[in-house]
Amino acid sequence: MSGFEGKVAIVTGGGSGIGEAVAKELAAAGASVVVTDIKLDAAQRVVSEIAAAGGTASAFEANSAVAGDNERMVQHAVDTHGALHLAVNNAGIGAAPQPIGEYDVEAWDRVRAVDLDGVFYGLRYEIPAILAAGGGAIVNMSSVLGSVGIAQNAAYVASKHALVGLTKVAALEYTAQGVRTNAVGPGFIDTPLVRSSLSAASRHRRRGRGARAVPAERPGVLHQRQLPPGRRRVQRTLSRVGRAWSVLPTTDARSHFPSQV
Repeated sequence: MSGFEGKVAIVTGGGSGIGEAVAKELAAAGASVVVTDIKLDAAQRVVSEIAAAGGTASAFEANSAVAGDNERMVQHAVDTHGALHLAVNNAGIGAAPQPIGEYDVEAWDRVRAVDLDGVFYGLRYEIPAILAAGGGAIVNMSSVLGSVGIAQNAAYVASKHALVGLTKVAALEYTAQGVRTNAVGPGFIDTPLVRSSLSAASRHRRRGRGARAVPAERPGVLHQRQLPPGRRRVQRTLSRVGRAWSVLPTTDARSHFPSQV
């Protein structure tokens, strides 16, 4: 993994799961990391663990669904660490499984507000700061469900599909100015979000298929197609997900894919 010495990164939803793994890997590679989470104590725990390992990080409480929180988050990064070069817009939520014809409207609004609007708000304030720092990179966390569907998860699936489109627009608008924007679509990683969102019956069905399940349906697995040529191997733990090339916003101009989904 490329070094990130002298770089400042934001990781939203960094208090657990993939966000925590990415924050720790960025810090281990030399970046100063702003770990944001709606649960401040979770962000502070991750920051403490980063500091104990010799890294630099700060915690920031933010609700990604609130535009002002995103603006303050970016300002905190600049005020505390001097600039912003990298961002991983990872925060996301799900909702209880339910068919569209019975879907709770408030649940739809809540999921969309975090999983789509929250990424837009992040981009809105991150991009100007990254441009001011001379350029950098952004990774938006989509999902395998950003390219396929799954029954009874309309809000999450629709939001992740829209996030992919939003990422493409950002890439078209800002790559030439030095800000690369990518989206990655992990499969079902065994995180608190997945455990709380998938029904018990669904988890049981997937466990029953065992090793013959498709990669996108095995908890803790990153789909092989998400890795660059020459490194197509399945990653089975969160620490490995954190190190996976496609989840980290390298600033190396020689990276495999300059801006794409």
